[in-house]
Amino acid sequence: MAFVKEFRDFAVKGNVIDLAVGVIIGAAFGQIVNSLVKDVVMPVVNFLIGGAVDFSNKFIVLRMPEGYSGAMTYDDLTKAGAVLFAWGNFVTILINFVLLAFIIFWMVKLVNSARRKSEVEAPPKAPAEDVVLLREIRDSLQNRNTVIAASATSTPAAPVGGRPLTP
Repeated sequence: MAFVKEFRDFAVKGNVIDLAVGVIIGAAFGQIVNSLVKDVVMPVVNFLIGGAVDFSNKFIVLRMPEGYSGAMTYDDLTKAGAVLFAWGNFVTILINFVLLAFIIFWMVKLVNSARRKSEVEAPPKAPAEDVVLLREIRDSLQNRNTVIAASATSTPAAPVGGRPLTP
């Protein structure tokens, strides 16, 4: 029973829940970046190059299956069991990674900037009551010592009756 309790305590900790949420959001964000590369970046690259460059379909056949006479596309060859050096797929994933890192960099930069702007210098907290009391006692003792020291260095007061005391 202790194992179950220990596992439950671990699983419901804030850090574990935060990590799970981060992984889920990260997976969804990864799909967004994949779509960005496939549907936005690559068409622009194709337009700039002036051709139909599809990196995901760039490969080198290392071993062709025996008797294969189908289409020479990545999907068809992998289904047929061909051994492919799929460098285009790697390039696509690399572009995804660079874009993802770039977008995350700007997101973190914006969040940090917003956080700095929202953090107004808070006034210092008032000291605790016991600290205030101790400071009052200290100041009172310093004032008392100052009065005593001042009276010790001043000239003695004349006694009542106007006559000085003689030893």
